[in-house]
Amino acid sequence: MRALVYAGRGRRTWTEVPDPAITDPRDAIIQVDTVTICGTDLHILAGDVPEVRPGRVLGHEAVGTVAEIGAAVTSLTPGDRVVASCISACGTCAYCRRGIYGQCRQGGGWTLGHLIDGVQAEFARLPFADLSTYKLPAHVPDEAAVLLADILPTSYEVGVLNGRVKPGDTVVVIGAGPVGLAAILTARLFSPTRIIAVDKAEPRLRAAKRLGADITVTPEDDPLEIVRSVTGGLGADVVIEAVGTPATFDLCTTLIRPAGRIANVGVHGAPVTLHLEQLWAKNVTITTGLVDTFSTPTLLQMLESRRLDIDGLVTHHFPLEEFEQAYDVFADPGRTGALKVVLGRRPAPPVVDETVA
Repeated sequence: MRALVYAGRGRRTWTEVPDPAITDPRDAIIQVDTVTICGTDLHILAGDVPEVRPGRVLGHEAVGTVAEIGAAVTSLTPGDRVVASCISACGTCAYCRRGIYGQCRQGGGWTLGHLIDGVQAEFARLPFADLSTYKLPAHVPDEAAVLLADILPTSYEVGVLNGRVKPGDTVVVIGAGPVGLAAILTARLFSPTRIIAVDKAEPRLRAAKRLGADITVTPEDDPLEIVRSVTGGLGADVVIEAVGTPATFDLCTTLIRPAGRIANVGVHGAPVTLHLEQLWAKNVTITTGLVDTFSTPTLLQMLESRRLDIDGLVTHHFPLEEFEQAYDVFADPGRTGALKVVLGRRPAPPVVDETVA
């Protein structure tokens, strides 16, 4: 089969690799029908995730059709259409028994495209398949369902829930990429007074406005002054970091009010200075986290009932064989207007070009 393979820092290739095989009775093999690219994949290519070795098949977000199951798999049958979760869960270790699946100690957690081969391929092996897949209703399209693999649960759990967004809050989301936009969508479920999006790319700020941000700001617009002007000088109740750079984390600490909450979602590949000399007396809560995906069934229900309006999150479509071009588009959002880039076996709808929206 063909797959997108990490070939070392800054290098990737769509190439032939061996077909995946069942290696554990709890495994399943899926035919990948729809797959997407994550900002974390770009961090891997930049060398920010050293655990990923050359030769690894990338990707941790896919919708597929079950092709084969191991002898111990009980809830799936060949032909089932499923979301492949970005998090695998053994279900029995101390963390899984508490619902903290991202910290699984028996070979789960974030493994796909990280410690084992991922899903940016024609076929993929999914460990712990009973607990790491979700069957899909026929009327939920692949393009919507693939967002349940990572960005919706990540933004909701690590951003909105960790940040304890509540009615009346002022919420700032730094980074209006796919995860930041999903944080805006899911923060709205809690009726904050206002949501402020900060990003350098105008197409992404337009998308943030369309998806529910009340105010959009570039770093050059003096975000601190704007946030203070709408909060009586106090700052934001919640700041969600959805980029993963020292500068964006530092901006979070300047925008937060006393007793506020900073929820870090971004993947950091460089050390960040924590200015405790400024923060220690402000009662600020800082949370970090890897998604656990405990919220995936709830989010699937909201998608199914149309309580989450995700229209516009996917901007570009490609066939699987154009993975290299898809990466180029996704990695240059300022030029392309790319938000979520989806690849699939099925015919794709027309491309939406955010640069002329």
